[in-house]
Amino acid sequence: MSSQTQPSMKTPPEVDAQQMELLARLCNAMAVSGDEQEVRQIVLEEIQPYCDQVEVDGLGNVLATRLGSQTEKVRVMIAAHMDEVGFMLTNDEGEGLFSFDTVGGINPRQLVGKAVIVGREHTPAVIGAKPIHLTTAEERKRALKVEELRIDLGPEGSSKAKVGDRATFGTQLEVLGPSIRAKALDNRLGVINLIELLRHAPENIDLLAAFTVQEEVGLRGARVAAYRFDPQIGMAIDATPAHDLPAYDADVENTRYNTKLDHGPAIYLMDGATISDRRLAEWLIQTAEAENIPWQIRQPNPGGTDAGAIHRTRAGVPSISVSVPVRYAHSAASLIRQEDWAHTLKLVYHALTRLTPEILS
Repeated sequence: MSSQTQPSMKTPPEVDAQQMELLARLCNAMAVSGDEQEVRQIVLEEIQPYCDQVEVDGLGNVLATRLGSQTEKVRVMIAAHMDEVGFMLTNDEGEGLFSFDTVGGINPRQLVGKAVIVGREHTPAVIGAKPIHLTTAEERKRALKVEELRIDLGPEGSSKAKVGDRATFGTQLEVLGPSIRAKALDNRLGVINLIELLRHAPENIDLLAAFTVQEEVGLRGARVAAYRFDPQIGMAIDATPAHDLPAYDADVENTRYNTKLDHGPAIYLMDGATISDRRLAEWLIQTAEAENIPWQIRQPNPGGTDAGAIHRTRAGVPSISVSVPVRYAHSAASLIRQEDWAHTLKLVYHALTRLTPEILS
């Protein structure tokens, strides 16, 4: 491809102890859609020294620009959403019991007995339901509904929380050998990778970094951010569900949505919100091959990333997504491989160093 030039000699970003500490801060923070303040504050602290311009727009997106020094540059917008799935308290029923609703895609069957944190003070609580001893045989045959569950903060709970407060899972990040277990890896992985790309931005592009809000409830922040930036190319960096557990039926081969751990970054060709630009897919695949980075195709299936909003902005933006594969997404504890994270960051960085305006010709 004409877009393949000699890569920059700038030192590429690496995943090390410093990045692991930052990822823990990001994952352990609460940023349920519509209340991304905790993560936004971390992002602002981390990126200020590296940017030519930083602003927070009306929805709460962090929009950061780092300009390249070369004459012919490409304006590349990279989006990573700050928000996570979680809960909103909807009614105070007294004695620390609150009814709630889910924010984003969460399976209610996974919620009973889960430890959660509530509000900006991270007040500990638990999601409760009638125990199995008190249920009828008929009740045990059906999945619980959210309306049957309560968030229990204890007797003084009504003084520690209020209707409208967000809640999320109380899981703290832990390193488990080659793996990382945490809540909100979707998409704090994208957030930390975008921070690192700002720190190490190549000189052949203008990097337009959008740390977006409300992705989990409809890609809302990315639409506003893309309109503001008006980029030539758009990319979303995210986390995508891995479908690599043993099948219940050993005779059934998993041939769809078969993204796997230990196979490197997942490059999107199509999802429920975007058909990726073919030129960009070839650019990423060629970069991975040239740099000996393992990669895989994210199988076409429902779901979407911020690219789904970016590519439909203004007169249209050629767009694509790259994700880290993650098991148990949108649950209390997701799981990734450290190597998949590192390879995703490496792929995007090296791809950017090879980018020239000819890719759009």
